[in-house]
Amino acid sequence: LVLLLPVVLATVATVVSLIVPQSFTATTKLMPPQQNQSIASAVMGQLGGLASMAGKDVGLRNPSDIYTPMLRSRTIADRLIERFDLMKVYKSKLHEQARETLASMTDVVVGKEGTVSISVKDHSPQRSADLANGYVEELHKLTQNLAVTEAGHRRIFFEREVETAKDELAKAEENLKRTQENTGLVQLDGQAKAMIESIAAAKARVAAQEVQVQTMRSYATAQNPALMRAEQELSAMRGELARLEGNQAANSAVDLPIRKVPEAGLEYLRRVREVKYRESLLELLIKQYEAARVDEAKEAVVVQVLDKAYPPEIRSWPHRSLLVAEAGFGGFALAVALAFLLEAADRARKNLFFAARVDLLKFYLFNWREA
Repeated sequence: LVLLLPVVLATVATVVSLIVPQSFTATTKLMPPQQNQSIASAVMGQLGGLASMAGKDVGLRNPSDIYTPMLRSRTIADRLIERFDLMKVYKSKLHEQARETLASMTDVVVGKEGTVSISVKDHSPQRSADLANGYVEELHKLTQNLAVTEAGHRRIFFEREVETAKDELAKAEENLKRTQENTGLVQLDGQAKAMIESIAAAKARVAAQEVQVQTMRSYATAQNPALMRAEQELSAMRGELARLEGNQAANSAVDLPIRKVPEAGLEYLRRVREVKYRESLLELLIKQYEAARVDEAKEAVVVQVLDKAYPPEIRSWPHRSLLVAEAGFGGFALAVALAFLLEAADRARKNLFFAARVDLLKFYLFNWREA
């Protein structure tokens, strides 16, 4: 029994491994785009501390964390089902059944290095490789239509802000023109001009920083270090603007409080300052918008294939030698257990027979004494 049962089970396992359909697994590996310094960082760096935030890490999720749900999405699954006629391959009557089967055959793993491995099992080696590569191709198409990058967020946001800034500048210029006609002032002295330019530049920096902070809040959490630094810079810029406007003590001619400008030209100075501010703000926003456009174009190719999937030469299931070995070992263990059970049962049976004969002998002896 100990020798026969392992042989029988190993033989059965061999036959089963030859009969059951074989599965092959093809794997492709992706390398997400590197977080290089953006064009926005270089362009904004020329504008002072404010804009340097544009190119810093703003706490976006790892691209791999974005790609994983996209690869498991119904959109990509439906495209692959239609492209490879998987309804027929999986013998599914409903799309939902085909999606579930495809999902069970697909494994998406994110490595510690940020790489994404896509493994697909199929009875056909060629189709398993085609499906794995198909995931990559469909992912590339999908990312072209979704704003998943920081640059995409910035471009959309700054595009709206630029249009608003243009309208506001046009209104400020029209107001200045009317004020010139009413007051007759057409030129400023050097001190007033320097004060206006300083305040206008400070207001523009504050406004642009507010836009930057608002942009970052659209895709970063409140605890994000970069967002917190941007908010601290905004607070400092507001303090500087308040100082220039006379809310704090001034220490230089440029810091002259605006209330000391002659009353007759006060309205005119305000209009000029508003125009200067709108011009500076529009300039900052246009540069950020153009930088975002360049970054977005540079990030268009978001999927980098590290290892392309090829038809596997070795099946992934069943593992014939392992299956036979496990069946043989299991059969041996089962045979040993059965042998012990049979031996114990035999001993128990013999003990019961001996006990019955002793009882019978006692019965005869007892009856003999009575006789």
